[in-house]
Amino acid sequence: MSVKIIGTGSYIPSQIIPNENFLNHNFKNADGSSIDNDNETIIEKFEAITGIRERRYASSNLNASDIGFLAAQKAIEDAEIDKESLDYIIVAHNFGDVKYNHNQSDLLPSLSSRIKHLLKIKNPKCVAYDILFGCPGWVEGVIQANAFIKAGLAKNCLVIGTETLSRVVDSHDRDAMIFSDGAGASIISKTDEDGGILSHETATFSYDEVYYLGFGESYKKNNDATRYIKMEGRKIYEFALTEVPKAMKACLDSSGEDIKNVKKIFIHQANEKMDEAILKRFYRLFKTPAPDHVMPMSIQELGNSSVATIPTLFDLVKQNQLEDHALNKGDIYIFASVGAGMHINAIVYKY
Repeated sequence: MSVKIIGTGSYIPSQIIPNENFLNHNFKNADGSSIDNDNETIIEKFEAITGIRERRYASSNLNASDIGFLAAQKAIEDAEIDKESLDYIIVAHNFGDVKYNHNQSDLLPSLSSRIKHLLKIKNPKCVAYDILFGCPGWVEGVIQANAFIKAGLAKNCLVIGTETLSRVVDSHDRDAMIFSDGAGASIISKTDEDGGILSHETATFSYDEVYYLGFGESYKKNNDATRYIKMEGRKIYEFALTEVPKAMKACLDSSGEDIKNVKKIFIHQANEKMDEAILKRFYRLFKTPAPDHVMPMSIQELGNSSVATIPTLFDLVKQNQLEDHALNKGDIYIFASVGAGMHINAIVYKY
């Protein structure tokens, strides 16, 4: 018996927001003071560091639960299973449903229950719950689905990552350009086939690192009570470069697979330069250079959609939508993520 991903789906919003859209923004420093550079220079530096040229925003009539539902529909269709056979629906997100031009998160009922309702699943034994785990939420949802299946509590689980981060950003914060909207979904199932999830690793660093990502006031000091997503970028970068490669190595060591067998590494799409540095440090732990085309990237066009980046990226490669990347039977893959909490996790998977 093994636990495998038997179906995938994603929803990539149609609204494309290029970097040029931020040329007229009134960016501020954290203390509310003006930034010395003009916006053209700010955007050039931003793109050089993050690799992001454009990002996707959801249509005003769609919320996180809606796009999660659309991705789930595709995953169920791809898996060719009866939706009533699902034992669990696990939805990873961080902000619930935030309506367009509103500043309040809507978390009741849970997004998972809303998506189950939209899917028109009647089976009450299909249990729906949400997971708030920062950007690593989808990976952790897959780890939990694996545990349910191995414990005999489930045969089929639907794991979704969905987010509309464009609605929780501070327009006066340069980091607003990083975030985007999207959803990815996967069907995790018990199977008699070889491979599947070989090992996994999870860690929470909350002693010193807990508030590296959180909520804070606008950089435009106007006594507005609204809070927005805020992060300490440099600290996150240094933390990720130190801890993520170690977690990936521990996970690969637990799997018993050789580094030479790893064909693809799906890393959370947070920052192009950071992901490249994580990859180099990971391979350095094995005293070997990183091979070409081992790390697919979508951040350049899709931005950082938090919990949705890895399942969307995996789906794009599975559907042969990324040049120089494909999935092949028997290949070894690594999924790895880092995010608010601060959480880190990884999975070694045999396709």
